[in-house]
Formats: sequence, C-alpha cells, structure tokens
Amino acid sequence: MHKALADRLRIRLLEAMWEMPRSARELADCVGLPVDRLYYHLGQLERAGLIEIAEYRPLARGKVERVYAPAVTEPPADGATPEEQAAFLGSMLDATRADINAAYQARQAGRRREVDLHRGALRLTDEALAELRGRIEELASRFGNHDAPGVWTRVVITVVDLHDRPSSNTPSPGGQDDPC
Repeated sequence: MHKALADRLRIRLLEAMWEMPRSARELADCVGLPVDRLYYHLGQLERAGLIEIAEYRPLARGKVERVYAPAVTEPPADGATPEEQAAFLGSMLDATRADINAAYQARQAGRRREVDLHRGALRLTDEALAELRGRIEELASRFGNHDAPGVWTRVVITVVDLHDRPSSNTPSPGGQDDPC
C-alpha cells in the first residue's frame, strides 16, 4: 500500500475517484495525461486494495470499459481476531494518512484544503458514551447526503476506551484516573 501511495499521480487518481467512479479515459482527462500512461498506476492501486472495478460500461462495437472506484472496506465483525482487527485498522490509518498527505501537498501547491486533527482523552460514563455515539450518528446522518453540493470531505472519528469499563455492579477500581 505504501508503495502504491508513494506516487503523486496515484494520489490524484484516487482523489478523482472519490468524487465519483471513473473510467481510465475519464481519469486521463482529470489528470491531463494519455490514457495508456494510467494503466500501470491503476494496476498498482488495484493490487494494493485501494481501488476496485465498480462496473463494466458498454462501449460501441461490443467493447466495455472498466469503471474504477475507491475500494469499500467494512470493519471486521465482532468475532474477528486481533490480527484481522489490526489489519483493518492499519489499512484505515494508511488511507487516512494518504488523505492528509494529499491535502497538505495540495495546500503546498496553492490550493485550498481544510484539515483539522483533534486528539484528546475524555472521561465518559456509560450514559455519556451512549450520548456521544448518538450525536456522532446524528451528525453523520445530517451531513451524509451524497447528492448534496459541496466538497467531499473524509471524516474519521475514533472512540476507544483506554482501560476496562467497570461492570454495572462493580465499583471502579482505583488508579484509573490517569488515561496513560
């Protein structure tokens, strides 16, 4: 994956696909290169699991063209092994790193990209955690309209307990005030 994302052209191709699925011909128009120069790069992105063929579009004379889209990855199910969880998390963090790098490269080139990073620790009761999750869902629903005008913006939110939560009938053990 790192090798696939080490090329600015591949990052530009991914960005073009985030807006909408595109064929190699459409991608060539987006990046201003001949289509035959893109097949190698599309193959690298596909082998890295970053893109997939979304559909085959019919053309004249019985030919078809591939239409590419970013690969959809679903979180592992609850019964997944720690290794499967780690692999998913790694790919998600790699994709997020690529998004941030692309945004900063675009900024350096004089384009406008917004990037906000926040990291902190909160003390949350079970009730507060449930409320936070509910509000995150509300925001995702409110702003999740794919047909709305605007700029595609990637949002990654992680809520992770830093230590075990006490069971409902067990008092909290001492020493959990420090989130380290």
